[in-house]
Amino acid sequence: MKHNNISIFVTHVGCPHMCAFCDQHKITGSSDIPHCDDVKRICSQALSQIDDPEKTEIAFFGGSFTAVPKEYMLELLEAASGFIGDGKFKGIRISTRPDYIDEQVLDILKQYGVTSIELGAQSLCDEVLSANERGHSEQDVIDACRLINQYGFELGLQMMVGLYKSSIDRELYTAQRITELAPKTVRIYPVVVLEGTKLAELYRSGVYELLPFNTVVELCAVMLKKFYCAGINVIKLGLHASELVEKNIVAGYYHPAFNELVQSTIFFDGINSSIKDQKEITLFVNSRSLSVAAGHKKSNMKKLEEAGVKCIICTDDSLSRQEIKINGEIINVFKITGNSGIQVVSGQD
Repeated sequence: MKHNNISIFVTHVGCPHMCAFCDQHKITGSSDIPHCDDVKRICSQALSQIDDPEKTEIAFFGGSFTAVPKEYMLELLEAASGFIGDGKFKGIRISTRPDYIDEQVLDILKQYGVTSIELGAQSLCDEVLSANERGHSEQDVIDACRLINQYGFELGLQMMVGLYKSSIDRELYTAQRITELAPKTVRIYPVVVLEGTKLAELYRSGVYELLPFNTVVELCAVMLKKFYCAGINVIKLGLHASELVEKNIVAGYYHPAFNELVQSTIFFDGINSSIKDQKEITLFVNSRSLSVAAGHKKSNMKKLEEAGVKCIICTDDSLSRQEIKINGEIINVFKITGNSGIQVVSGQD
């Protein structure tokens, strides 16, 4: 499902402390914060340019929205609420911390037309949360999700893959717990270690060891399939491309085409498991999946060629974007079959 946002960044406002991985100013590229007139200007301009505003939300991202001073939160909500309904935008989407959700806050958000709440869960393992100085627990996430669902908001969860003290088992546990919490949407952010953060210090000291890049790609492929099979919409996979982020990277899993790398991995696994002993195949895919089926920079075709398999790709738009057809057999490559194939090769146990 297509998901549209009019993003307004409330840069680092409301965060009670700096998490080990975070330098929000580098991520957003600004330390300025929006006010009433800014919100009205952005929304007015977007409303004149978007064809389907009723499918679009005004989204306050970049900080912990419900942890900002109450007067400031009400100022932003008041400005945005005038652009909701009657041919205008669908509602307001906010991003916040799970430990800054309670009945009083949700009453206010409901009053001003908030429709979706995303929680920065990051992990559902208490040791990982503590090591990365999140300041909340797994139970805080569970309690906040319960309240958000009770109030009828659309629930979104954000997770980070590869944090300090995490491991493959802990990432898979977090993915399983997220699936059980049944959010409508998920964002998967592989860790990017930025200059000036606690993670950068830990990495340089050798205390924080990263999993290999390809292992994290494979891990995200397993998660993407898991969420797909659970009917959870993954609306973001990988950090958005940014010159500011690229200039301040110390280590981590940044790639401007990270999502394509993950989907290419899923398609290759599906193709490879369907080949059997054949040395020449004709592969049919939806035209919109042609790039990921061939692989990033045609990596899947190169791997098949190295394995002695000649592959010709054709398009067939009667297939869904998740399907392939080989020898007349249609396979949904996003369906989970067998084990994950993920092996622990590095990182903390």
